[in-house]
Amino acid sequence: MPTRSVKIMQLQHPDTTSYGSSGAGYSSSWFSRLREKMKEMTFFNWVEMFLPCCRWIRTYKWREYLQVDLMAGTTVGIMLVPQAMSYAKLAGLQPIYGLYSGFVPIFIYAIFGSSRQISIGPAALTSLLVSNVLGKIVDSSDALYTELAIVLTLMVGILECIMGLLRLGWLIRFISHSVISGFTTASAIVIGLSQAKYFLGYEIDRSSEIVPIIKSIISGADKFSWPPFVMGSIILAILQTMKHLGKSRKHLKFLRAMGPLTAVILGTSSAKIYHPSSITLVGDIPQGLPSFSIPKGFKHAKSLIPTTLVITGVAILESVGIAKALAAKNGYELDSNQELFGLGAANVLGSFFSAYPTTGSFSRSAVNRENGAKTGLAGVITGIVMCCALLFLTPVFEYIPLCALAAIVISAVISLVDYEEAIFLWRVGKKDFLLWTITAITTLFFGIEIGVLIGVGFSLAFVIHESANPHIAVLGRLPGTTVYRNIQQYPEAYTYNGIVIVRIDSPIYFANTSYIKDRLREYEIVVDKLTRRGPQVGRIYFVVLEMSPVTYIDTGAVQALKELHHEYKSRHIQIAISNPNRNVLLMLSKSGVVELIGKEWYFVRVHDAVQVCLQHVERIKEDHMASGSDSSPEETESSLFKSLLKQRGEDSSVAELESGTNNKPSDLKHSDPLSEPLLFQKS
Repeated sequence: MPTRSVKIMQLQHPDTTSYGSSGAGYSSSWFSRLREKMKEMTFFNWVEMFLPCCRWIRTYKWREYLQVDLMAGTTVGIMLVPQAMSYAKLAGLQPIYGLYSGFVPIFIYAIFGSSRQISIGPAALTSLLVSNVLGKIVDSSDALYTELAIVLTLMVGILECIMGLLRLGWLIRFISHSVISGFTTASAIVIGLSQAKYFLGYEIDRSSEIVPIIKSIISGADKFSWPPFVMGSIILAILQTMKHLGKSRKHLKFLRAMGPLTAVILGTSSAKIYHPSSITLVGDIPQGLPSFSIPKGFKHAKSLIPTTLVITGVAILESVGIAKALAAKNGYELDSNQELFGLGAANVLGSFFSAYPTTGSFSRSAVNRENGAKTGLAGVITGIVMCCALLFLTPVFEYIPLCALAAIVISAVISLVDYEEAIFLWRVGKKDFLLWTITAITTLFFGIEIGVLIGVGFSLAFVIHESANPHIAVLGRLPGTTVYRNIQQYPEAYTYNGIVIVRIDSPIYFANTSYIKDRLREYEIVVDKLTRRGPQVGRIYFVVLEMSPVTYIDTGAVQALKELHHEYKSRHIQIAISNPNRNVLLMLSKSGVVELIGKEWYFVRVHDAVQVCLQHVERIKEDHMASGSDSSPEETESSLFKSLLKQRGEDSSVAELESGTNNKPSDLKHSDPLSEPLLFQKS
């Protein structure tokens, strides 16, 4: 049975002597590109890099943008004033500190932040985190409580600035969306229950765990008061109705932003008219702008470090995530590290004006965009509204019922209960649903910090597990093509006797080499039982590794390949490697694996490797039949296999033919790869 000469593409092997210099060359080219980029930057480019606000100031279209920015900024400002006071109470602070936090940081972010639509200020999650950690150190009525909240702002800001300058925002990518969704859902439930005291009319224990809160609510049921419950419930119902109408009907979208203001007006009017003694009011609020002061209370800074990390993580995930989504929808680029620096600068400078930690708000940012905000000027307008509130409206705020502020908080966090995400995860990915459930339950029953740590820990564990147990597929040839695909996904794909084709779908490094070797041994046995084509031989002779998905290998992978080669060699099995990328091939060349396996066993395509391997399998079969030996088929085939491999290494004409060096361009040009047979058929 004659076989034809195979035609394969030549794989270019790197020069190992230039390997070291190539690394240096890459570094020097990187520096040269950086230097060229810096040379091309104009004065305005440098200014825009340090002051992103200049990007929209230089291109501001006054006729188009001014009206919508004024409308959006004013609307968000009206929404922020009552929200800021509500979130300050949630954080265990006096309402005035919420107003301070919604004043100076907004102007600082407008200068250093890169998002043009995000709304900065107090947020529900950060307020709960502040309350949770500071409540364990000192009572909220103590002056030290406020000092520690301001120190925490400074620490969060410094960490955000450092991460932004060092471009470390990518670290948060390891926290999966399932963890964030589970965390925010549980936190929203805890926040809602913590506000129940303003509805029920009696104090409940301050805690970030659900069990102590529920116990406290039940134990104090005899102190229940109807007036705050009725007023709070009515205001909450009005808020939810206005929010629903604002979302569902475009011509009523203004109702969504007007909800908090409406709640404050209704509550204040009721308190002024009826003077109910059982409803607690906000009380006296200082009038005027915050004064400059240096934060105090640094002796407790060490105990604030864990919360600083958690708040920074939440800020990155919320703010940067929102900012990127808004930038994509509005057609401009956003640097997440610049965004992180802008948030940090807002917190650092805000701490000198009595602000507690601020971040981007999803609800206010959505309202900002819906009202047509085009640039950071909308944020400046919001800051001006806050300034006017501090200067002129604080005497009115003292009549606001606390149950009205609690209704605003509860209305805001209801949308954070992401049960729809849990249903989706259950339907689509059970592993992600498990992660969501673990994070939510641990946050509810063990507190926010422990919930975040356990959620992140399980998230990283899943990442490590997936990395250490990568997907590996056995490939077969699709009929009528030279394309090789996963035989599990394409059952019609066929394999060949004596050859196993395996694709490794991940980088190879020390943590997954054992798993990969175990799977290769398994495939050697299992795949041999499949329906196959080609010459009938007794066992596997060739293992083809398709390495195009392998983006990286380390020294552990190199050692594993060497061990695998020696193991296969002892059992008369040859490794062939298909389509390694440049970096992988350089690593293999430098480590001597290319020479160990043999340059002739590296191929551009899987099809090329299969052609060569199948040609050898055919020769083994022919020689075995011609020899007529009394030895067992396996022994005869093994000895023939060794002689063929030796002949392949010595026969330069065969090597040249198989590497494509003897093929004329016209031969390759006129060959049809889709109908190209691997072997001649019997005549």
